[in-house]
Amino acid sequence: MHLHHPSLSLTGKRKGRVKFRNAEEAKKARELEESWKALLKRQGIEDEAKRRARAMRAPTLDYKLTVPEERSTRHIPSRDTGGVATLAAPKVYTGTKVKGIATMHKSNAVPVFSDEEAVEISRMRRG
Repeated sequence: MHLHHPSLSLTGKRKGRVKFRNAEEAKKARELEESWKALLKRQGIEDEAKRRARAMRAPTLDYKLTVPEERSTRHIPSRDTGGVATLAAPKVYTGTKVKGIATMHKSNAVPVFSDEEAVEISRMRRG
């Protein structure tokens, strides 16, 4: 995560203690906070701590999946195909066109179709 912006951090979002330039700004900030809380109380919006406590007291949700009987597919029988799938035979080259496999550069495998190609490939590798 060293290449990401600090806002994408997963370690925490809370800011530390706020320091003010002087006492007047601190007083102004306290008054603003008090007026904000009064406005929230007038509007009937709960404090975050109260909301969190209420959410923790709430009963847990029960996620039981129930399918109505009319939507159930238990009455539909499975299809009987009558056969068993067997393993396919492994594919093996049985022709005579390819004489072998050569390594042209590092691990680059190249098919060799004739003796002349084999000689050319060997010369290319040795310069």
